[in-house]
Amino acid sequence: MTKKLTKDNDRRIYTMAEEKTSAAVLKMGLPVTLGMLFMVAYNLVDTYFVGLLHDDYQLAATNLAYPVMMIMIAVSGIAGNGGASYIARCIGADRKDEANHTLMIGFELILTAGIVITAFGIIFIDPIVKLLGAKDNTFDYTKDYVLIMFIGCIFTMGNYAVGQLLRSEGSTFYSMIGMIIGTITNIILDPLFIFTLKMEIKGAAIATVIGNAVGMFVMLGFYFSGKTILKPSLEYKHFDKNIIKEIMLVGIPHTFEQFFSTAAIIVSNNLAADYGELTVAAMGISNKIMTFGGYVYQGMAAGCQPLMGYNYGAKNFSRMKSLIMAGVIETSIIEICIMAAYGIFAPELIGIFSENSEVIQTGVRTLRAAMLMLPFVGATSISRNTFNAIGMPLYAFGITIVRQLVLYIPFLLIFNRLWQYSGLIFAQPVEEMVCMVFSMFLLMRVIKQQNN
Repeated sequence: MTKKLTKDNDRRIYTMAEEKTSAAVLKMGLPVTLGMLFMVAYNLVDTYFVGLLHDDYQLAATNLAYPVMMIMIAVSGIAGNGGASYIARCIGADRKDEANHTLMIGFELILTAGIVITAFGIIFIDPIVKLLGAKDNTFDYTKDYVLIMFIGCIFTMGNYAVGQLLRSEGSTFYSMIGMIIGTITNIILDPLFIFTLKMEIKGAAIATVIGNAVGMFVMLGFYFSGKTILKPSLEYKHFDKNIIKEIMLVGIPHTFEQFFSTAAIIVSNNLAADYGELTVAAMGISNKIMTFGGYVYQGMAAGCQPLMGYNYGAKNFSRMKSLIMAGVIETSIIEICIMAAYGIFAPELIGIFSENSEVIQTGVRTLRAAMLMLPFVGATSISRNTFNAIGMPLYAFGITIVRQLVLYIPFLLIFNRLWQYSGLIFAQPVEEMVCMVFSMFLLMRVIKQQNN
């Protein structure tokens, strides 16, 4: 008979295996969410301090440069999300050595990808900046910011991926601590570099890179101090075909998910540019504020992912269903509260980042349209992360294809043509509502098949 787990044996395993589902979702999801909200601060802090320069073109440039960070995070997700999914399943199936091996291969993949992206970004910097939608008044500012991000991309990628790997074993608190310390570093350095050293937007980029570096090294410190379940060791540095396959099966589709999301932002920015660069600045502020709500549902879903992977590895399908329902309900309640706050305080929130009346007016209009998506996004994100957690990335990829390519980008183009800027800003709420129904139907159907 299997010995029943208790809190005294290992609290992290107890949470994933036996704790009440509503409590387990909160215990795993809230620390991840808090850590990811601090990641929002990387962009919000840059936007805030750059806004104090009273230069709306530099403000617009921070928004135009944002997809570059998303691409770095997307590539790091190959090792971070792919590795995390397989680690959680290995721990659930009591294959700790294989989990340790996966961790080391994940580290190696992060380092390799960082070197490649840095070289690519530096060589093709001008075409990349043009693709982002930068025009005459924003091109040089965007280039300054993006170039520095490429030079320090290993730290941005490492900060995200190492955090994901920590979460896979239930060490969400350590991941949160690393993100918080990195963000605080960024907050301290931003005014120093932007104003004291008079580096303006370049200073914001440098502060962001250093903040990510600090966060990454803090999280690595937990691994090498022996406080984690898994232990990095050169014993596991050798190539393993099966582990690489498992990482890639989840990691590559997840990376394409991020690429499609980035493509949608680039399309949106280019459409918004037709209404003027101040509109781009306003949309950028709204998007940055919306990332707060975005990281809430992403954090809750990421927190649920180890729970799903562990219980799938243990063949506990009934617990998986309960965890999914608890995650969807709790995430939706939190997002509705955030939506209400956005609706009430939209003028004040936009006004934090700009004093330009046109930017504030357009930003308020944009934020109040975008916030309508929040009640629907939690279910879609949890569905997608569950498929990644249980080693069925093609289903997660299918949700992304429907969400971004079948629905969102076509809606952006069609709605913008029919209703101009109003159509542009209401495209995503409509898309998210449709995608929620599709993703939940697909997930419940697959779990039912697995349980038969």
